[in-house]
Amino acid sequence: MLLSLLLQVPTGSNSPLQYAFPLLLLGVFYFFMIRPQQKRSAEAKKLRENLSKGSQVVTIGGLHGRVVELSDEKVTLEVDKGTRLTFDRTAIARQLGGGKTAEPAA
Repeated sequence: MLLSLLLQVPTGSNSPLQYAFPLLLLGVFYFFMIRPQQKRSAEAKKLRENLSKGSQVVTIGGLHGRVVELSDEKVTLEVDKGTRLTFDRTAIARQLGGGKTAEPAA
């Protein structure tokens, strides 16, 4: 019914209905596409800023490790005893557990 009303609007008129559909599309696009991506990006940035030594993390490639060194742009992970790999901070996808873990006694 609404579609038939929209189709009956003369092309030369400046009806508010002409602007309603594009504005509705923009609103839907913003709330379902742009806003969630901005939230995910902000959460990822916060995670990378709050990394600390001893944190168990997973990289974007799926590698699990414990943070042993941090700098402004790089993170060194220990993936096994004596095996350390260096990554950009942007390669950290998520943190496992609640944060710091106790080092095992040798």
